[in-house]
Amino acid sequence: MNAQILITASCIAVVVVYAGLSAFLTSRAPGWYDRLPRPAWQPPDWMFGVMWPLNFLALGLASYAIGVYSPPEQSLAFLNVLLSSTAFALLWAFFFYVPPHRLLVAAIALTVATVLAWGLVFVAWQIISLAGAILVPYALWLTVATSLAYGYHRLVDDPMSV
Repeated sequence: MNAQILITASCIAVVVVYAGLSAFLTSRAPGWYDRLPRPAWQPPDWMFGVMWPLNFLALGLASYAIGVYSPPEQSLAFLNVLLSSTAFALLWAFFFYVPPHRLLVAAIALTVATVLAWGLVFVAWQIISLAGAILVPYALWLTVATSLAYGYHRLVDDPMSV
C-alpha cells in the first residue's frame, strides 16, 4: 500500500477514534459533570455541543489535506503530533470523567494536549498553511478547556463528593 494513503488513513482513523473515545469517556459519570461548580468564565453548555463537532471536522479536514497533498515525511510528522496530542486529550477525559475524577492530573494531561495542539497548528501551517489555519480554533478551544480544567480543580475539593 502506498505510504501516502496509509498515513492519510491513519490520520483520519486517529480523529475518528478520538471523537469516539471522547464521547465514550465523557459519558462515564452521568450527572456528575452537571453537579460540578462552574468556573465563572465557562462558556454556555450549548457551545460545547457546537464546538466539538467543528473541532473534529477541522482535525479531519486538516488530516486529509496534509495526508493527500504533502510528502510522506511531512504527513508522518503531522501524524505523530496528532497522535500525541489526542492521546493526552483522551487521558484528560479519562482522568476527568472516570471515577475517582482526578482533576489535577486531568488538568496536567490537558495542558500537555494543548501544547501539542499548538504544535500541531505549527506543523500543519508549515506543510499547508490553510490546514494550520483551520486548526487554530481547535487549539484555542483546548486552551480555554485547559483553563477550565484548572478552574474545576480549584473549585472542587473532593470530586467524589459532587
